[in-house]
Parts: sequence; C-alpha cells; structure tokens
Amino acid sequence: MSFVDSLLGRPLATSEERAEHIGVAAGIPIFGLDALTSAAYGPEAAMTLLIPLGLAGVHYIVPIISAILILLGIVFFSYRQTIAAYPNGGGSYTVAGENLGESAGLLAAAALMIDYILTAAVGISAGVEALTSAVPALQSDTLLICLVILAVLAIVNMRGVKDTGAAFMAPTFLFVGTLLVMIGVGVYHTIMSGGHPTPVVAPPAALPATVKYLGLWLLMKAFASGCAAMTGVEAVSNGVMAFADPRAKKAQITLSVIVGILVVLLFGIAYLARAYGVTAMESDAPHFQTVLSILTIAVFGRGWFYYLTMASVLAALALSANTAFADFPRLVRAIAAHDSLPHVFLLRGRRLLFSHGIYALTGFTTVILILFDGQTERLIPLYAIGAFLAFTLSQAGMVVHWQKAEGGYKKHWWHMFVNGFGALATGLTTIVVLIAKFAAGAWVTALLVPVLILLMLGVKRHYSRVKREMKDMTPLNLVNLESPIVVIPMARWDRITEKAMRFGLLLSKDIKVVHIHSDSEGDEGLDDVWEDKVLAPIKKEGLQEPELVTIPSNFRFVITPLMDYILKLEDENPGRKVAVILPEMVVRHWWENLLHGQRVQLLKLLLLLKGNQRIVVVNIPWYL
Repeated sequence: MSFVDSLLGRPLATSEERAEHIGVAAGIPIFGLDALTSAAYGPEAAMTLLIPLGLAGVHYIVPIISAILILLGIVFFSYRQTIAAYPNGGGSYTVAGENLGESAGLLAAAALMIDYILTAAVGISAGVEALTSAVPALQSDTLLICLVILAVLAIVNMRGVKDTGAAFMAPTFLFVGTLLVMIGVGVYHTIMSGGHPTPVVAPPAALPATVKYLGLWLLMKAFASGCAAMTGVEAVSNGVMAFADPRAKKAQITLSVIVGILVVLLFGIAYLARAYGVTAMESDAPHFQTVLSILTIAVFGRGWFYYLTMASVLAALALSANTAFADFPRLVRAIAAHDSLPHVFLLRGRRLLFSHGIYALTGFTTVILILFDGQTERLIPLYAIGAFLAFTLSQAGMVVHWQKAEGGYKKHWWHMFVNGFGALATGLTTIVVLIAKFAAGAWVTALLVPVLILLMLGVKRHYSRVKREMKDMTPLNLVNLESPIVVIPMARWDRITEKAMRFGLLLSKDIKVVHIHSDSEGDEGLDDVWEDKVLAPIKKEGLQEPELVTIPSNFRFVITPLMDYILKLEDENPGRKVAVILPEMVVRHWWENLLHGQRVQLLKLLLLLKGNQRIVVVNIPWYL
C-alpha cells in the first residue's frame, strides 16, 4: 500500500458508495459536534458581555440562555419538518432557491458558506483556548496549534464520511459524558446545599462593576453573542444524503439527540455558573481561564477529572470544525450544480468525497485563522449572522413549500404555522444579532455576503454564455473545407523541429517556417541548413516547398514579432484557419523545466488569449 493510500485510504469505486452511508451513532459526531460543542463557548460569549455588571451579571445568564433555548426549540421543530419534506437534503440553499427564487437561494448560499468557514475557525480556536486555559505556557503558540489541528482535520476528512465518523465518535461521547457528569454532580451539590454550593476551589473574583443595571442594549449584545450556541443546527438537514435508509427518519433521530443533549448542556452550564458565582474573565487577563474551566475546578477541583474534561473539550472543540468539513463540500457542490460556482466542486475524489470543497474550506479557514491570530473572541462577532440568515430563509421557503404542496393551506396549516413562526423568530434574531454585533465586526460578514452573491452571479453568467455559444443542433458543416495555413516557429534545425516539420507536411501544403533573427546570432540562422536539410528532401519527394520567413529583431525580442506575424497572417487570410505548430521539449522531472526557457508556454498562452476561432495551437512534444 502506498503512503497516500495509508494516509487517505484506498480509492473507493462508485459502487461502494452505499457502504459509506452512516447511522445515528456516526451522524452525531459528524453533523452534531459543532452544535454540541457550542455549549463550551456560547454561554461564555454571553457572559463576557456581562462582565461590566460584576458579580451581579451572573444572575442574568439563566434568563438569557433560556430565551436562546426557546429559539432553539422553534428551529428544531422547523428543521424536523424540513428533513421530512426534503429527504434528499434540504439545506437553506435548496429550500430557499426552490421556493423563494434564485436570489433568495444565492443569499442563503453566501450566508451558509461564510458560516461554515467561521464554524471551522471558531471551533478550532475555541478548542485551542481550552488547551491554553489548562496549559497557559502554550498561549504564545495559539495560531500554530490552530493550523496544525486544521491540517489534521483536513486529512481525516479526506478519508471519507464513514472513517471520519468512526474517528470522531469517541471524542464526542467523552466530551458529552464528562460535561454531563460535571453538570450532574454540580446540580446535586447545589440542591443538597439549598442552592448555595461550596466550590472545591473558589472561582476568580468578579471584576468591579462599571455598569449598575442591565440595559436593553447590553441585553441585546449578550443575547446575540450567546446565539453562537445555535450554530450547526442546520447541518443535519444539509447532510441527509449521508445517512443509510431510511434517510429522513435517521436524520430526524440524529437531530433530536443533538438538540436534546445541547439543551441539557447549555442550561446546566448557565445554572451552575449562577449557583457557583462563576463569571467570565477578560481574554487578556493574567492566568486567563474559560468559564468551563473555572466551573469544572469549582465542582471537582484541579484533579484528574478536570484534566480529562479539559482534554475532552479541547478534542471536541477542535474536531467540531468537522461539521463544516462535512457540509461545506455538499453545499458548494449543490451551488455548482446550478452553475453558480466552478464545476470543479462537482468532481468526486478518491474516497467518493467532493474533495475540492475540502481544499477550499481548508484554504479559507487558514486565511481567517491567520488574520484573526486564532483568537476566539475576535472571531465570535462575525459568527452566527450567516447561520440565522440561513435559518430565516429556509423556514420562509418551507412556508411556500407547504402552500404549494397538494392540499395547500387547508391540509398543511400546522406545518406552515411552525415554519412561519420559526422564520419570524429567527428573522428578528438576525436583526438583533446584526445590530448588536455590527460595530464589533459583523459588518465584515454583512459586506462579504453581497460580494459572494455578485461572484456567484458572475460565474452563472459565464456558464450561461458558454452553454449558449457551445449549443449547436445543426448537422456537421462540410462546406468550404480547406487545409490550414501552417506556421512553425523555428529557432534552429534539430530533432524537435524536424518532428514538427514532418507533422506540418501532413497537415497542409501551405507551410510558413518563421525564424526570428536577432543581432546576437550574427550571420548564422536557418539559411545555412535550409536548402540542404529541408528543401532537398522535400524536392526529392515532390512535395510542396515550405516558405522560410526570417524576421529581424534588433532588440532580441522573439515572442512579440512572432505574435505580430501570426495575427497579421490571420487578418490577411479571412476564412482560413492558421495552425501554429509549437515544438516543445518534455523533461522527465518537473525541476528540469527550470533549466530551459518557457517561451513555448508563453507563446501558447498569448495565442489563446489574443487569437480567435481561426487560430489553432498544436503542441509537438519531444520526450527526453
């Protein structure tokens, strides 16, 4: 087995696709890690905004998280209906595009692409933040660790959906298990102590209050930041096709399990934070720790369970970017199928994956991590807007879907109500999140969405133009067939140009050998060998003699005079094709190209750019 096969797995035949389908157990880590691990940074994102309230701020986290959970429940029921209605995959792009029109579909596509890129970046950076909380000495290497984890994720995902699910199952259940144990023990101590548990290790003291009351603006900002906990909920509806039959049923069960666990984790963390008096710390504070780290120490102390929990949080958060790796390639594939992204995203790789989507996601995530230095708090303001915009468009599209379905409003009024209420709730949340986060960085997302839409429209126009020009339903046209004028650029007479000359004689009787003569050659050129090496054999066989065209070049230019001659020749012979034969040496090793000039490649590129339908480029290779 080759190194590539060992690393990425052996190539899979198309007939093996069914064996790659997954069940509920594998679906949870593949499509649910992003949603589940948001419990590690969602409450903290909200609590960070409450720091100005001091210790009083911790009392507001439970109501804020409760409001987010109500919204999560609305979205959950809405997406269960979407999965049932679109068993072949019903992401926001598909639903909005089919029911609200192309523009709404592209808006959803742009929002989702941005959201998935940020999902990967935030998941990895939050995982590394958990690591640096446990091992502060690693804080200076945050970005490097982020990029290493990203590379590992990309390699694991290149092995295919089934292998990815198997690899991520243990870290996912360890993460969920340790947090549930911590929440269970913490709640038990809270109840037994009458609501005032004694922490094993006292949490860091809250900063002095600089704001006396929770105002509407601060509440909106805290709610908007906490909504980061809802990202990733759509992943299952996008990936329904990855499940084994019955697809829709298994996808619904997977979504139910994910949301159920997420509700327990979010509410449990918020409840214990209030009970133990845990507040968020400023990210640049000495000995910084995450809320989850402080809470685990308060419940269990800094023993083996703490390090096991932090290790599971690190692993799960870092791997949570896998949700983006699972869905982003499927999303761009669906967009490319409608000609709004390059068709390369339609191609399947060696493991039946849309590999180019993985390459693109890895590249974009790398750029984001570098730009924001791998800092979670700098990425969070950009986050969630794309997700909630996609939620809104998907639910609005489902309302139209039920209205157009057989029976219309009378038969599907309840489905329409659920999706309509979901669209209203997520739409209002989108506005709140955008307003609250705009100055902190959400303007970047708001700007990128229309830029991506314009890009997709440009790609669509290009493919439409190609289809329009290539479509030809007429029979083969055999009128005015004429051999082309053959042009052979020739610097010297050698074995490569001899091969080109032989091929030229097969193509046409009208051959023009063009030699660019510079002062540096002196009196040497093709004239000395032309009669003996070229014309004599041709005359002996009674063939049409080629014309030798020598063009002086006082400034040693070669490409420009050649281009001028070829374009002029084409202009002077309307209706005839001009075939330019380019002799080219092909070396055995890529690095040997550095030892030879690349004039042939440059000339070929210029002919393709400046030529038209009547100029044909023919490569004649000579293999060393």
